[in-house]
Amino acid sequence: MAADTRPPIISVEDFFSPPERAGATISPDGTRIAYLAPWRNRLNVWVQDIDGANNGAEPRCVTADETRSVYIYSWTHDSRWLLYMQDNGGDEHWHVYRVDPDAPDAPAVDLTPFPRVRASYELLKARPGKAVVTHNARNPELVDAYELDIATGELTQLAENPGTVVGWISGPTGDLFTNTLTADGDVEISMWDPGTQTLRPIRVYEGRDYPLGIYPIAVSPDGAGIWLGSYHGSDRLRLARIDVATGEETEVDSHPTLDLGAQLQLPSPLIISERTGELIGARYYGERQVIHALDDDFAVILDALTHLSDGDLAGMSCDDSGQRWVVSFNHDRDPGVTYFYDHATGESRLLFRPYPHLDPDALAPMTPVTITARDGLDLHSYLTLPVGQEPENLPLVLLVHGGPWARDCWGFQPDVQLLANRGYAVLQVNFRGSTGYGKAFTQAAIGEFAGKMHDDLIDAHDWAVKQGFADRDRVAIFGGSYGGYAALVGVTFTPDVFAAAIDYVGISSLPNFMRTLPDVGRRFLANNWNLYVGDPSDPEQEADMLARSPITKVDQIRTPLLVVQGANDSRVVQAESDNMVAALRARGVTVEYMVKEDEGHGFVNPDNNIDMYHAVETFLAKHL
Repeated sequence: MAADTRPPIISVEDFFSPPERAGATISPDGTRIAYLAPWRNRLNVWVQDIDGANNGAEPRCVTADETRSVYIYSWTHDSRWLLYMQDNGGDEHWHVYRVDPDAPDAPAVDLTPFPRVRASYELLKARPGKAVVTHNARNPELVDAYELDIATGELTQLAENPGTVVGWISGPTGDLFTNTLTADGDVEISMWDPGTQTLRPIRVYEGRDYPLGIYPIAVSPDGAGIWLGSYHGSDRLRLARIDVATGEETEVDSHPTLDLGAQLQLPSPLIISERTGELIGARYYGERQVIHALDDDFAVILDALTHLSDGDLAGMSCDDSGQRWVVSFNHDRDPGVTYFYDHATGESRLLFRPYPHLDPDALAPMTPVTITARDGLDLHSYLTLPVGQEPENLPLVLLVHGGPWARDCWGFQPDVQLLANRGYAVLQVNFRGSTGYGKAFTQAAIGEFAGKMHDDLIDAHDWAVKQGFADRDRVAIFGGSYGGYAALVGVTFTPDVFAAAIDYVGISSLPNFMRTLPDVGRRFLANNWNLYVGDPSDPEQEADMLARSPITKVDQIRTPLLVVQGANDSRVVQAESDNMVAALRARGVTVEYMVKEDEGHGFVNPDNNIDMYHAVETFLAKHL
């Protein structure tokens, strides 16, 4: 292929500036659409009449956050208010705010005005003016449950956490259910009895099968059943229902080869009717998404919606009639395209493309590939090759996902597209420990930090070189969070493999990381960090954790390193990066270090992302 078929260079700003519009939802009464759009270069919530484009009505910006973008918002069930969540500079001390879509100039009301507290909310379908709010104001390590009167802001305590509740789940009328951790480390689903202020156990699940707790989970509209993702009797995550009265589990739906799509970066795998509260569909995820319709009416609607785009159906909202829908699609090269669909008339229309300045034909396809690990395990991965170049001896970036209890999925990623646009191949590997490929694949990572989990990345590197598209001498490793740890392991445990490394909010010392985790998660580590890595309060386990920590092998590093950190990170605290950089500089090793004072565990503000990716671009150009 001739060199002149390469697409034009697309600027960092074009990839990382805010979308023109995103995250649209229709109001329950079907009259308005809310969406996110920039105001003073930060995403805020805007509202437009559903026929506004036709009648000339101007959209109205109803929030006014000029310091940090808003991402999480929802209509109340009566369409009267919008609620949204915001923290302070990435510190994850979330507040719940209320805004009035009919009074865009009125200030937002903070409904949880407590310092250094994490709050969240769940709207009650059967009680439109109410929500259940949970927060940890009483005890930093535990969340209690409150009923919120949305109009007045009054909070009334419903349940005090007895010390074992990981999180509260509310039914449509306000009944409370919980995920609790037993003394043996198992996960118990219980119901809160408001009369006795105690928990009634419903069913127990084996804790090690659920490193992040049971998800998805939702209560049926009659309160008699709970839908959830279950591994009971199966390696795959299936959709099940448990009877609240008896605790009996029955399978609702499953896929012959795929897990429910229960990754937090994906839409909820439970598709629940806005009108009835019944379960109407389920999402599964392999190389791409598969949706099973569980309701005949929804099957017809689903067929119409999926014909709107060749992407994966992502955000879905509909009005109370179940007829008017606003939907968006995940896509590797044309992200977030959003449509309005009226099932009564069959009419559909494009509402917006979030990034109209990006030409899909200039972007690189994300191709699923399967790599065989040295012990025979299949590693489901994604390969993105630069457009218009022969795929031979290219510089390669091995991009490692965080978690590690997460996975890479098909879809648009601005970092991947930036790298491909600059001529790099990008390989994303779902190494053992990733979720979504059965519980045995996840549990194959127990005790394997800096062991077989890293071997998987090295095997992927070797595969790319053997295939001929990667130049062995020009491979970088880049990741965030667990991926940042993996990048540091790459340059300490295998110092001759990579030509450059980028550690983004990554762990350098496993014991220090675990000792500084946020208060609210401290009691609930049994099935994730304690099981997979160890308990730093046990001297023998701490010694093993240190042996798997890059900070103890700094003397091995001879690879150019870029470290990026948010000062307000509550998960991987700044000391994790500071200590690594200080140890390297003490040895006279050059390391580039970027810290942003107004960011946490992953950057949100566009100007910070633009600074970071300019640094990434310059760093990789210099070393690859």
